Amino acid sequence: MNKRTAITGLGMVTALGFGAEANWAALVAGRSGIRRITRFDTTGMRASIAGCVDLPEDQPGLPLSVSARAQRLGEAAVGEALAQAGLAAPFDGPLCIGMPPVEIEWPQRASFSGTTYPALIASATGQQALYEEFLFGGAATRIAERFGTRGVPQVVTTACASGASAIQLALEAIRRGEAKMAIAAGSEASLQPETLIRFGLLQALSTRNDDPEGASRPFTLSRDGFVMADGAGALILEDEEHARARGATILGYVLGAGEAADTFHRTRSAPDGSAIIRCMQRALDDAGLSPGEIGYVNAHGTSTPENDKMEAMAVRALFGELPPPPVGSTKSMIGHTLSAAGAIEAGICLLALRHQMLPPTINQADVDPDLGVDTIPVARPHAFRAALSNSFGFGGQNVAVVIGAAD
Repeated sequence: MNKRTAITGLGMVTALGFGAEANWAALVAGRSGIRRITRFDTTGMRASIAGCVDLPEDQPGLPLSVSARAQRLGEAAVGEALAQAGLAAPFDGPLCIGMPPVEIEWPQRASFSGTTYPALIASATGQQALYEEFLFGGAATRIAERFGTRGVPQVVTTACASGASAIQLALEAIRRGEAKMAIAAGSEASLQPETLIRFGLLQALSTRNDDPEGASRPFTLSRDGFVMADGAGALILEDEEHARARGATILGYVLGAGEAADTFHRTRSAPDGSAIIRCMQRALDDAGLSPGEIGYVNAHGTSTPENDKMEAMAVRALFGELPPPPVGSTKSMIGHTLSAAGAIEAGICLLALRHQMLPPTINQADVDPDLGVDTIPVARPHAFRAALSNSFGFGGQNVAVVIGAAD
């Protein structure tokens, strides 16, 4: 437990582009990647904007499936992280990855026309390709095969905390001595008609369709919901001694992680924010840090009325009499990447530490004064040594990760 877990590689794909440094440049510039959806017809939908990552394989009227897109995005992020770490396949460690709960989508369901069980069996006969495409965890298995990772990939689905849960799994595997290094990642590609309609029915999405770039506005009085997005993030974690022995460049550290279940409601957090506070405190305890040693909080910051209020209240409670550090939401620029958010945003914390710069929360014309936190309306230099990355999922699945600066 006294050994530190180093980060030696980082990969990232968002609506702002491919590559961690390209994303960082766009984030610091305050650029939004939110735009109108052109991948499929959004007629009649409450929301028609998103943080889209369209791929060359997408064909007009026939975009890639959720699992195929998640695989492509995950491969891009993991490949970049491995290259930065000076590693290549086969990778001598496990893949821990947050993934969406891959389901057969409407277009594929249409191929099963039978209404009775025997008819369903008959219509599915010979559909091996369809089975392999939508086998739960199949995308993760193909990523693991591509990079030759050790053992069965550890696929975790904890809603919007999945990417952070993957980091926690990798961290614990290294601490227990089960692996000297691990890939911690998250990949998300649930942006398709059915998911967009479902979130729309929950009234969870921003409907500011006429102003895509201004739609995601966390911590403001005019926030009206989150913006869905594609994306992937990956970090190479290593036992510090192992990383130094092979001459790797240490970019930073995963100092700790904490989780806490809410169990209050399928989509809402407990009104007192108790689980969120517990989650952050456990991460700090695991890292051996006090609240005052955190210099930046990358908030879950979804731009929904309830989440932002709850999170700001929880952060203030965590810091008590101390003034809370700057609290920013990069979802204002890249949207909400759901299962990938925890991995992407931990990576953003790492970049902020390396550059000693805070990325902004854009669209802050009407900051909610009742929240009582510094929401970083513009990017600015900032000297700090540790950051807290928050990821809170539907169903009360809360995970926080502490990222530390390199020595």
